Amino acid sequence: MKHLMKYEFRKTLIAKLIILGTTAVLEILFLIGLYTKHDSLAGYSTIMLTMLAFGGVLFIGLQSVMTLHRDMNTKQSYMLFMTPNSSYKILGAKVLENGLSILMAGTFFFALGMLDISLALAKFGRLDELRKFFQDLVSAFNENIQLDAPSLASLTFSLLAAWIATVTAAFLADVISAALLNGKRFNGVVTFLLFLVFNFCCAWVQNKATASIASYQTTFLVQGAIALAFSVLMYFVTARIMEDKLSV
Repeated sequence: MKHLMKYEFRKTLIAKLIILGTTAVLEILFLIGLYTKHDSLAGYSTIMLTMLAFGGVLFIGLQSVMTLHRDMNTKQSYMLFMTPNSSYKILGAKVLENGLSILMAGTFFFALGMLDISLALAKFGRLDELRKFFQDLVSAFNENIQLDAPSLASLTFSLLAAWIATVTAAFLADVISAALLNGKRFNGVVTFLLFLVFNFCCAWVQNKATASIASYQTTFLVQGAIALAFSVLMYFVTARIMEDKLSV
């Protein structure tokens, strides 16, 4: 499994290095703008860093789906299924590598964002205003949500679990497409519809399970647990199909 995860990481390394390098350039521009009083430079770099953070984490997740698609549809990558590894290990390596990459990328951008915000507000002496601004922003959506450590931790867990469930849903839809509908007309449309159905089922169960829960911390934790349960279920179904239909 360790070797397979290294293999998956190497396949996605170039894109991650590009994201990291772009982040470094934008961060330098932000610091230059901040400490040389070029407000426009600091403002533009902040906007670009924010877009890169969301886009980078999203792309890392999608890249794992794209590599699986290539593994099932190109002759060179199809050799992976001829190695002495079960489909469970091959798919498990992809899911674990992707989950760890998303976690590390999300943690990195969150820490960088907090650092930049702290630097900016410490320079102008308005850290308390930042906390009040974010609390007011969150309260505009729901006044019961507080920006404390437990709430942020439970929310982060829920978002990470939801993204892992989304990726595994895409895995399952793509594997069904490759194994059962390969070459068929409207193959892509069916794959997309299956992806929507899998995500809808997960969201429906989450809404039903948390409908009577008053605490938002508990709601986030339950939603995350359900998302992880769906991820495990879809992983085993996907690996079973791969083992039966795609293994050589």
